[in-house]
Parts: sequence; structure tokens; C-alpha cells
Amino acid sequence: MFTRRISIAIFALVLALYPLANVRGDVRLPHVIGSGMVLQREAAAPLWGWADPGETVTVTLGDTKLAPVQAGADGKWMVKLPPQKAGGPVRITVAGKNTIELDDILFGDVWLCSGQSNMEMSPQRIDNAVEEMGAARYPSIRLFSVGRKVAQTPQDDCEGQWQACDPITVRTFSAVGYFFGRDLHKELDVPIGLINSSWGGTPAEAWTPLATLQAEPEFATILQRTENYANTYPQLLEKYEADLARWETVAALAKEDGQPVPRKPNAPPKTANNPQLPAVLYNARIHPLVPFAIKGAIWYQGESNAGRAWQYRTLLPAMITSWRQTWTAAGQLEPGQGDFPFGIVQLANYTKRLDQPAESTWAELREAQVLTAKNVPNCGLAVIIDIGDAKDIHPTNKQDVGKRLALWALAQVYAKDVEYSGPVYDTMKIEGNTIRLTFSHVKGGLVIKEGDTLKGFAIAGDDRKFVWADARIDGDSVIVSSPAAGQPVAVRYAWASNPECNLFNKADLPASPFRTDDWPLTTAKAQ
Repeated sequence: MFTRRISIAIFALVLALYPLANVRGDVRLPHVIGSGMVLQREAAAPLWGWADPGETVTVTLGDTKLAPVQAGADGKWMVKLPPQKAGGPVRITVAGKNTIELDDILFGDVWLCSGQSNMEMSPQRIDNAVEEMGAARYPSIRLFSVGRKVAQTPQDDCEGQWQACDPITVRTFSAVGYFFGRDLHKELDVPIGLINSSWGGTPAEAWTPLATLQAEPEFATILQRTENYANTYPQLLEKYEADLARWETVAALAKEDGQPVPRKPNAPPKTANNPQLPAVLYNARIHPLVPFAIKGAIWYQGESNAGRAWQYRTLLPAMITSWRQTWTAAGQLEPGQGDFPFGIVQLANYTKRLDQPAESTWAELREAQVLTAKNVPNCGLAVIIDIGDAKDIHPTNKQDVGKRLALWALAQVYAKDVEYSGPVYDTMKIEGNTIRLTFSHVKGGLVIKEGDTLKGFAIAGDDRKFVWADARIDGDSVIVSSPAAGQPVAVRYAWASNPECNLFNKADLPASPFRTDDWPLTTAKAQ
């Protein structure tokens, strides 16, 4: 009887596994390849997936059957479509032991949108939210949101599906990404695909491959945090439980008195689910997209790295380079073809405005972003120092953020004749007790926005103590001085977390914060 029960159990198990065995051999695609997607125009866009080792897979684009390919020993296969002009829709069929039909596919430009909460922030929370969402009817703009997961190792797939942009689908998408894509679509008149992979409160190292972090000694402390977090998690959990108990008491009293309930404490994420740890978001939310052909990427992040701004000078370029190298290798491109455009949003103004010049980690982080855009090939910067909010780290004017990113892309990626930057500091010359500053991007001339006096300039002598300065426009220059500085040697502009500054060009774009000195910064040793 016992033997018979075992035989029946084994037979049942075989029956249960038989369908899975059949499915396991089917041709399968990653989620990012699906109906409704936008494929990169004028590029040999890769399509890939999995099948049985050695299985023949045939891809048909419209009425054109491409040369069949065989899945490798690991079951993976890839084909590259012949470059297509913008347009569609078309149908793609993928056939092996089974057949997959993909329809409503457009060819246009695909942009990856990544970063932390200001990239993640949806149109539901922005200025004129109802009107903007109601007007978001662009069937040729397609949206793909990467599923919200972390992973300890690089993943081959992610959750998500392509959707046409409409008032419903745009509600949970990235507002910055949407406005960027909308402006490109209006100007270029081609389909636009937007892939949103962003997560609030996350540092750049979470978006960086582990091998990249391991290769740079400066990142050793970052890697150590993974082990440290695992060791300290029990203490963090104990503290959270105590904080939660106190909150429950305070919240109950507040409700009784009709007062606002304080914010509930957040539980510390378990080590395996912590989105702030090194590489975990790259593994789960960037690697699965490779080698989907993209035109470029936009990036709005930095708040979580401001305390380590000096390190960010190395970290952000390393992250950008690693993404490009990964796309190049996986797509089997020629060296350099993977150096896709990368647009960076500089941090907005935020926190209480100070009465006197002072050091600022946010100013230092902005400088790291400037240097990255300047020194890493094919990078650009969108300056938003004028549209932040002193009381909210999430400013609600996301329209101008998207617009300024689009201006950069139109000028630098699509070669359109538009001004895409505000004044950028170029040279300094000491003239007696004044300093003359020259700028690039002064098309139309330098202007003062709001008022008739330039604000935001500070000057220092040999004592390195900055004081507010008098500043005036002289042609394409600004002349800065102050009797309190003595013999001047250095100038800073908008060097604060929330500076009062108003230097623009006639394209209505703000000057980027800068400093002329190279004196040590407060985050120089922060790891």
C-alpha cells in the first residue's frame, strides 16, 4: 500500500510538471518587448528572448521574414531588425515551437527616464495637474514603467507593459519624463517611447553595477554599507518598533484634540529589499532593459548623494559609463556607438534661504553635476535653480524641467537651432578691486530677471571669507566688487542650497551656479 501511494504521488507529480515542461520550451520575450512598444528608428534594434537550446527562431517584420537564428546553449537568442524610418504601426511575429504576435508597434525615438523621487513624481502632484493630465492625449507617445523591485544579482527581465499615453496612463508615469517626451514629440513629429525606471530616496550607487563599484577604491566604503546594514538591521528594527509605539500614543492624543497627526515612522527595509544598497536597482531595473535600443537617457537624482558631493564627481560618471558599456556589449555594437546622450537635471533650489554666504553640500553636488556634463562625452545639463521650493524637496513645476531637458536634446542630439542653456561661467579676470566674469551661452545678451539688481554674487579676498557683492552687467560680462572683500581673488554665484539669484539670458534660461576658486569643499572626505 505504501509503495502504491508513492507511485500515485509520482504519477501526479509528473502530470503536474508535464505542462510546465511544454511551456519551458516555448519561445519567450522579455516584458520590455511587447505590443504597443516604440522601437528605435534608424537603428538595428535588437529583439531577443529565450527558447530551447538550439531551437530555431524566426522573426517577421510586417511582411518581411528575417533570417532565422538559433537559441544558444543557454537558451538565449537575438535578432536585429533592419533600420526603419519613423512611423508605424507594424506587426512583428516571433515563431519557434510556438508563435508570438506583437501588434501596434511604432518606430521613433526611445528615451530612458531614471533617478529618484523628482523623476518618479507623477503628474497627479504637479502644477495644473487636472488640466495637464486631461490634455495628455498622444497616441504616438508610448509609456513603459519598470516594475518596482530590487535584486542582489543582475536580472534578465522586469515587470511592465507598453501603454499609449492618455489621461489615464499618464497619471502614474514620470511627470518630467512625460513633459520631456511631449515636447520632443511636438517638435520632431515622430513617435516617442519613454521608459520610466526611477525610485524615490535612492542614491546613485544603487543604480550602478557592482563590478563598476568594485573597480574603484573610492567606492569601498559604499560597498561596506551592505554588510553594515545587515549587521545593524536588528537595531534599526528595534528602534522602529519603539518609534512606532510612541507615534501611536501621540497620534491617538492628536486625534482626540483635533490636531494634525504626525507622520508615521517608516519601517527599515529588510536587507534583501533595501533599494538604497549598491547595485540593487541597476540589477532589477536597468539590466533587464539591456540591449533594448534607446536614443538616450535623462537623469534626475542627486539629493540622496548631496552629503557625498565630492565622491559624486567620480560616481556619476562611472555610472553613466557603465550603462553605456553594458548597452554596447550586450547589443554587440561597435565601440563608441553605445555612448548614447545622457541629460542631467541639476538640483533645484531648496531649504531655508540664508542671510550670509555659507558652504552648501547641495551647491557642491550641483558642481559635480556641472563637471559631469562638461567632462563626460555626450552629456548635457538642465539648470532649474529658479523653479524649486524652499519648503518642498519635490517642486511642482515639472513642466519647465521637461522643457529644459528637451531644449538640450533638440540642440545637442537633434541639431536644432535653439538655445538650450542659460549663461555658463567661462573666465575670470581681476581688474583692480573688481573681478570681471565672462560667460558662454549669452545669445541675445545677459539680463536681470525680476528687479534691476543682480543678486546671488559673493566675493572673497585672500582670507577666503565670502561676502555679498555688488554686481552689474557689462555687455557679455558681469563685474563684481565689494569694499568688504579687500583685494578680491574669487567669486561665487548661487552657491547655496536655496540661493537668491537672477542672472539669465534673453532665452529666459538661468545661469548655472558656479565658483571661480578651487578651495577645499566640505564633502571632500565624505565617503
